[in-house]
Amino acid sequence: MQGDAGSHTYGPADLNVVPMAGCQTSEEAERSRLIAEKRSSRPGRIRFFLVLNLGLLLTAVAIVVFKAPNGFAFGGTSGLSIVLIKLYPSYPVSAFMWVINAVLVAFGLVFLDKRSVGWSVFASAALSAYVSLVERFVPVNTSITGDMWLDLCFAVILPAVGSAIVFDIGASTGGTDILAMILNRRTSLEIGKALLVVDVAIVLAAAVLYGPRVGLYCILGLFAKTLVVDGAIESLHLRKVCTVICSDPCAVERFIVRSLNRSATITPGYGAYSGRKVMQVMSVLSRREAMKLRRYVRELDPSAFMTIVNSSEIIGRGFRA
Repeated sequence: MQGDAGSHTYGPADLNVVPMAGCQTSEEAERSRLIAEKRSSRPGRIRFFLVLNLGLLLTAVAIVVFKAPNGFAFGGTSGLSIVLIKLYPSYPVSAFMWVINAVLVAFGLVFLDKRSVGWSVFASAALSAYVSLVERFVPVNTSITGDMWLDLCFAVILPAVGSAIVFDIGASTGGTDILAMILNRRTSLEIGKALLVVDVAIVLAAAVLYGPRVGLYCILGLFAKTLVVDGAIESLHLRKVCTVICSDPCAVERFIVRSLNRSATITPGYGAYSGRKVMQVMSVLSRREAMKLRRYVRELDPSAFMTIVNSSEIIGRGFRA
């Protein structure tokens, strides 16, 4: 009996939804437009720069404090650097990151146009600088917790969150991303498979140099990193797709447009059991907005039927551009 909310029988007039554009004042319409543009706009330069550096700093802390002391080489430039410090222990991990990133940047400038590698060049240099900075102020040679499993958790979570917030603003952490762009432009290799092969090779090298126990942790970290990054990105973009069937759909429509400054799609339907005509009001909202709508609908019509579904891929006005 889903959708048979209330005992009201809808007539033909109920299917004629009044567009809220005709009910808004010019000031309300302009405010809604500005709010929608702000929600879907790209981050400003200052915010972009701050978020990018925050993500790089989290990654640097994870490399110095949790990865390097345990030999956790999950791939990428940091993983290769951790492998190399086992062979050349007199050098810090930042020294190898500077060299490797410099080589990748040089290749990027040769094989790619400067605009394509602009932020990647900055990210590569900034990450190396942050690693050097953390090494200077937080010199760590052994596990700070004494628990390899706990170190592994933070070695995965910190750079995953850092990468997620960097990817969210359309940037990257540099390093092997430059290699990915070169492969994409210059070869027919599948980028994902090519980079996975490189990461697996680094993990195997770590297993040989640091022992099978560390190698197995690295394999676990390599797969966990991908899952955590994907999960973090989805969490940043998580929205609620709300569908409401109640006795007063016009009131719900007004609340969504005027109070939440969102829009909605209204679809006529029929209850399968009763055959009554119903109006389905569907809107995509943030978590906080969905909570406000749920409270409003409950107060408006206690017998209302409402579904709330998670979605992280919302593209359009008021959301991701």
